[in-house]
Amino acid sequence: MSRLRIFSDTDPANPHLTTSDHAGMAAELARINVAFEQWEADQPVKPGDPPEAIMAAYRADIDRLVSEHGFKTVDVVSIAPDNPQKEAMRSKFLDEHFHKEDEVRFFVAGSGLFTLHVDDKVYEVLCEAGDLIAVPDGTTHWFDMGPEPSFIAIRFFTEPDGWVGHFTGTDIAQKFPRYERGQAV
Repeated sequence: MSRLRIFSDTDPANPHLTTSDHAGMAAELARINVAFEQWEADQPVKPGDPPEAIMAAYRADIDRLVSEHGFKTVDVVSIAPDNPQKEAMRSKFLDEHFHKEDEVRFFVAGSGLFTLHVDDKVYEVLCEAGDLIAVPDGTTHWFDMGPEPSFIAIRFFTEPDGWVGHFTGTDIAQKFPRYERGQAV
């Protein structure tokens, strides 16, 4: 189940807010200019489907976002628990960083944990199948796919190097919950 928890950036043990209500999540995230939507497939998709079939199932929403934001590239990424590079892939974005373009991800299947650090608050967003999150450029955050990653996501890009992480050098991400066994703990 998708979930939003909001913490003080100095108190990772006690969330000020916890909700799994999609409308409530979207409203809270909109306050920091983060978009959060739910999409439904126009046709059935299943694990192992080629990227073209996955994108065809969400074509109307994809085309809307591309038109609204001028994305130049849309692709599908799929990561399974048996991926031999899973540890390296997980650790790549566990530290606080930002991007020079919006980070937009739609979860077709599986899940991942986006944690955003805005002003003096930390917004932990557990994204699951059907969730789209759009993190504005320059927003400091980290992403955890968990020790046994399992997700299919549609990614949106404006420039080829826009997804490159610019790391802040802080240790804040180590103070907050990691994504373990399907749940942030």
